[in-house]
Order: sequence, then C-alpha cells, then structure tokens
Amino acid sequence: MNILSSDPAVAHAMQNELERQRNGLEMIPSENFVSRTVLAALGSVATNKYAEGYPGKRYYGGCANIDVIESLAIDRAKQLFSAEHVNVQPHSGAPANNAVYAALLSPGDTILGMDLSHGGHLTHGHPVTDGAKRYNFLRYKTTADGAIDYNEIEHLAREHKPKMILVGYSAYSREIDYARIALIAKEVGALTMADIAHIAGLIAGGEMNNPVPLFDVVTTTTHKTLRGPRGGMIICKAVHAKAIDKMVFPGMQGGPHENGIAAKAVAFGEALQPDFRIYAQRIRANAKVLEHELRQRNFTLMFGGTDNHLLLIDVSNKGVTGAQAEVALDHAGITVNKNTIPNDPRGPMDPSGIRLGTPAITTRGLNVEHMPLIAEWIDRAIAHHNDLDALRAIGHEVKTLMSDFPLYPNLSYID
Repeated sequence: MNILSSDPAVAHAMQNELERQRNGLEMIPSENFVSRTVLAALGSVATNKYAEGYPGKRYYGGCANIDVIESLAIDRAKQLFSAEHVNVQPHSGAPANNAVYAALLSPGDTILGMDLSHGGHLTHGHPVTDGAKRYNFLRYKTTADGAIDYNEIEHLAREHKPKMILVGYSAYSREIDYARIALIAKEVGALTMADIAHIAGLIAGGEMNNPVPLFDVVTTTTHKTLRGPRGGMIICKAVHAKAIDKMVFPGMQGGPHENGIAAKAVAFGEALQPDFRIYAQRIRANAKVLEHELRQRNFTLMFGGTDNHLLLIDVSNKGVTGAQAEVALDHAGITVNKNTIPNDPRGPMDPSGIRLGTPAITTRGLNVEHMPLIAEWIDRAIAHHNDLDALRAIGHEVKTLMSDFPLYPNLSYID
C-alpha cells in the first residue's frame, strides 16, 4: 500500500526509516513499535477536529464523537492503573510534568527529585530546564552499590521540608519502594509524584509495583513500554483533578491532539488484553537474560543489574566511550543511545555509558533464546568499533535474523 506517492521527498525518507526499523535491532529502551491499529488512529480524521475543553464541556461544536473517543481513553486508563482521575490531553511527558508542578506548587517551592546523572529525567530538576528556574529542586542520588538512597531522601526531606517528593527515572533499572517514599512524604507534609514514563507498560502488565494507589500524582508517556502513540498522561487523586485539568487546559495547552488521544484509547484497549501481560513478562525476562549474557562478557552494569526493561552499561573498560559504542552499534544494525553513568567524568555528548533495553525487540517477537546472540553481537561490535567491514558483517547477520520477524507487512511509502 503506497500512502505517500504524491510527496516523493518525504516518501523516500519515510521508506528508508521503515527499512531501518525493519532490518535492525531497536534497543533504545524508550522506543517501541505500535500496532497497525494505533498507526491507523494516528492518521485518522480525528486530526481534523478542534476540541478545546473536556468531554461534555467543549468550546467547539461537533465534538460528540470526539467526546466518545476521549472518554474511552480516560476510562481505559483508569482501569489499567486503578486511577481516580486521568487527563489524557498532555502532548508528551515533559508537558505533563510541568503542568503538575504549575497546578500544585508555587514558584520557589522545593521539589526533591532524582539526579539526572543517577538515572533521573531532565524535567526532574536539571539546571538547564525552565522548571529549575521556577522551583527549588533538590536532587538525591544512588548509593555506591547502585540503589536509590532512601536514607538520603529521608534526611533531605526532614532538613528541607519539600512541597513535593518526586520519584521516577529515565535510566535507572531497579524497582522503587513507593510505600517508603509515601511515608517520608507524609512525615514532612509533602505531596508525592511518580513519573512512570519508562515503566508504565510493565506496571499495566502487572510486572512492577503500581504507585497510583499510594501517590498524589503519577505522570507517564504513552509510548515506551506502554506501546502506544507518542504522548503524555496525568493520573491523580480526585482531590487534585480540578487543579490539574485547569492547568493542562487552558493553563498550558490549547486544542488537544485528538488523533493522538484516539491512538491512546486504542493502545490502552490493547494493554487491557491478557496477551499484554505476557508481553510485559517477556520484556523483563529478555532483559534479565541479556543482563546475564553481558555480564558474562565482562560488561559493567550500573545499579547492579535490572528489575525492569533497561540496562545502563559503563563501556569504559572496553576501550570506548559511549558515543563511540553508539556509532559502532549503529553501523552493526543495533540502535542504542549513549548515556551518562553515575558520577560520570565525561560529558553528556560523549559519556562513559550506553543505555539499551528490550521493549521493541520483544514486540518484534524475540525471546530469551535470542539474547545470547544479541549480547555476542554487542560485544563483537564494540570490540571492532573501528572496523567498518566487521560492523557491516554483524549488520547483515542482524538483518537476516530480523527478516524472520516482519514489521508492518505490506506497508510501503513508495511505489
């Protein structure tokens, strides 16, 4: 099916991207492959409709069908996460986080969040962000053995009395003790917020703990392990619903992207099916086997290993930087991202580590029996990072394997 024949410049770039995705191992832990149904919803007539406001309370006419779609997304998300209230309108994860801060805090308030270099996220208080100019972020770190330092969090909370304690991560690979965080917050009178962007699918699939019943607010993206469209979502206690909804619209956003919300509704419906729980189990199983296989090949794993879908690896002992490893693996048909490690002596554009994960390759159908081969390819590619012929040879092997796991059959952007 040729769907972009009238714009060959875009069509050829899109076709090349489709072939890249088909032929390689997509191992960036924040990426995944949505279903054809989600793709169809994203490209649907819902993109044509303005719908400022919320279901039943719109500022535009003609929203009856859009209200049905958005209400389905909300109801399905509530069911997935045992939620009291859900807002599905945030365009992505960062806007969702910023809306929560603005809704529940005042400029200058203190937020205790995880340090970016220890696995946190930019929006959790990194100095380069706008939020860091508005709020007083304190950042906690992991211990020498790679665990979140709950004693440090408790100490900082008692000393600084933050208005909010924030947990969640983009590169941390362990479970979080939400109950302990909730107790610390209660002691000092702080709100609790969890950013589950990376692990929302594992939570929905019953593979990781759910902070929603314990926390005031939970934010997430809807892609990554949840395997939906790129977008954001805010889950909160009913007491915070009015403030958060008002801050999302009209406080920070205008018309919601209803095609994206339709795709969210589809993805949430898929996540409610029994086979999604099997998928979540396989993500973690693949990650654990990959952890073992990489450790056997003398890779240095941060945080002592993984409880979720991702691995953060210090590649310094392999004689390369994170940037060099990323480029070498890219030539070998394996997509990862360079990433800082805790207390990294190197800069973020050429750090000491790489970050990789199993959500997308699990969607493609790869299982635990494929993980030793993937670990061998990663090891070989990094060892031969300066040998383009060797890297291309690995890429051919990767392509041969992935041909057994077709992606979007019959989809084409050119004749």
